[in-house]
Amino acid sequence: MKTSPFYRLINFDEFSATPKYLQLANSIINAIENRKIQIDDVLPSINELSSEFEISRDTAEKGYKYLKRMGIIASVPGKGYFIKNVDVERKIKIFLLVNKLSAHKKIIYDSLVAKLGQAAAIDFYIYNNNFSLFKKLIENCKSDYHYYVIIPHFLERTESACNVINTLPKEKLILLDKLVPGVTGNYGAIYENFEDDIYNALVEALPQLAKYNTIKITFPEYTYHPDEILIGFKKFCQDYAFHSKVVHRIENEPIKKGEVYINLMEDDLVTLIEKILDTDLKIGEDVGVISYNETALKRIILNGITTISTDFHMMGEKTAELILNNSVEHIEARFFLTLRNSL
Repeated sequence: MKTSPFYRLINFDEFSATPKYLQLANSIINAIENRKIQIDDVLPSINELSSEFEISRDTAEKGYKYLKRMGIIASVPGKGYFIKNVDVERKIKIFLLVNKLSAHKKIIYDSLVAKLGQAAAIDFYIYNNNFSLFKKLIENCKSDYHYYVIIPHFLERTESACNVINTLPKEKLILLDKLVPGVTGNYGAIYENFEDDIYNALVEALPQLAKYNTIKITFPEYTYHPDEILIGFKKFCQDYAFHSKVVHRIENEPIKKGEVYINLMEDDLVTLIEKILDTDLKIGEDVGVISYNETALKRIILNGITTISTDFHMMGEKTAELILNNSVEHIEARFFLTLRNSL
């Protein structure tokens, strides 16, 4: 068996959230697809990989085990690992860029991966709502991706987002969660209608809201959340004669009987619940609580927190369908109300 020029074929991207063992495996698969590695080529040992790329032995071993399960490499005691099979089915290469890590982004990712199965290799990046990092990652991304899947939420300079996104080939672009004004061409999208979603959810909750007189929404001054949420909220309160208030800092807000609080941020929800528990008011009777985004814990906390939420599982699944069908369709994501004891 012959030795391959292996090290220059491996790439670890420190900006990527893709686990390093998958980056290792995908590098080997890419090298096979590009015919830079041949059958029977010898691979470095676990220790050599660990030393050369400053990764843990567990990471290197996990990458090799992943390839062994796929039937791409094999090992011989005393001789190490080698390429067993170069008949690799070409994978769909996806550049996935999300604004932040959260339980809801994991749902999107998991449902996307489950639907695509072994048909795709996903490079996963996070820009933490920072436009400068967002721009840098897109400018530096490889040109050989089949699809660019992007969740575009920023804390600043959102007016420039379309210019960056427009540098990508539109037939390979899928926007998730939010449409970006100024993005041109035919591209795929799974998006929320933020204004209508909150309005319609509150209309559905009218029987439970009837015992309250005021609805407050916690909406930080410095946030990536779209202003359309506030537009829909204010329109509902005006149409159905509720007093309303936008609260920027929940920790400074007095809690009063007859009020309902809508929380967008998980930290604000914790603060609100702590403040209510310090009073004699009863949640679901004296004070109402509605939280954005469904999670398993909200089914349990205080005998259940009412939520309004996008169907994140559907978002990931439909993204996979756009990819598999090579579609540029725009699909509005489902949004639903889950009533529980907090209202």
